[in-house]
Amino acid sequence: MAEDFSPVDRVLEGLRGAGYLADATTGTVVHLAAELCKPVLVEGPAGTGKTQLAKSAALAAGKRLIRLQCYEGLDESKAIYEWDYRRQLLQLQLHQGTSTESLSAAGIFGEEFLLSRPLLAAIRSDDPVVLLIDEVDRLDIESEALLLEVLSDYQVSIPELGTVTARHIPQVFLTSNNSRDLSEALKRRCLFLHLGYPSTEREAEIVRLHVPELAEHLARELAELTALLRKADLKKPPSIAESLDWARTLLTLGATDLSDDLIRRTLSVLLKYERDIDTAVAELRI
Repeated sequence: MAEDFSPVDRVLEGLRGAGYLADATTGTVVHLAAELCKPVLVEGPAGTGKTQLAKSAALAAGKRLIRLQCYEGLDESKAIYEWDYRRQLLQLQLHQGTSTESLSAAGIFGEEFLLSRPLLAAIRSDDPVVLLIDEVDRLDIESEALLLEVLSDYQVSIPELGTVTARHIPQVFLTSNNSRDLSEALKRRCLFLHLGYPSTEREAEIVRLHVPELAEHLARELAELTALLRKADLKKPPSIAESLDWARTLLTLGATDLSDDLIRRTLSVLLKYERDIDTAVAELRI
């Protein structure tokens, strides 16, 4: 029956095989991004599976994942490339006493002195890769401009060597927690996907996929309780990963039902602030 699957169905099956339950919209965007060679900008609250989508897409496609973790102050030397100054200095010391022309000919800006950072590594890879640019909203606007050449033409300009063009166009995912608005120039280059928290039914299905030994009624109750807590006034709502950690905790403890006492004792697996735990206890009246 595999030949009857649509391309989107095959994407969804591949993601499921990699442990990621995606809906039709997500599958469609991932498929189109691969076919159109466009990056995907995945926005949504923290903990909704944005990073995991890129990891699962790489696993499903059998591609290496290259990750650029963004942060304020990220510059070219950490994102794209830098020169191995130590080796260059040694090379210069070997040529002490020679003329300037000879030093230029020595080639201290050759390939062997170039250190590839994630963006350049993805461009120069001999095999197709998945490039994850994680938490792009943490970059300042100036650093965001570093991404534009890569995402526009899949190339990097190195003054000393020239322009390096992608051998294989990488499959690119950018994630954002919406901590600031991204530039229109960056957004224009991407397909857009918003990931929110899953429905109760979908989260129960995710739990059953990753923790199949957990009783079905516990998976459903856990999903219902987690969804309720996400609506509360919490500093950090529980992520999908923390929901799975809680499911594994219940399994480890041999739980047969979600008693009030068990919930109180294990809330610290799901919530990471004392105030949030107090809020949850009051919200759940346990």
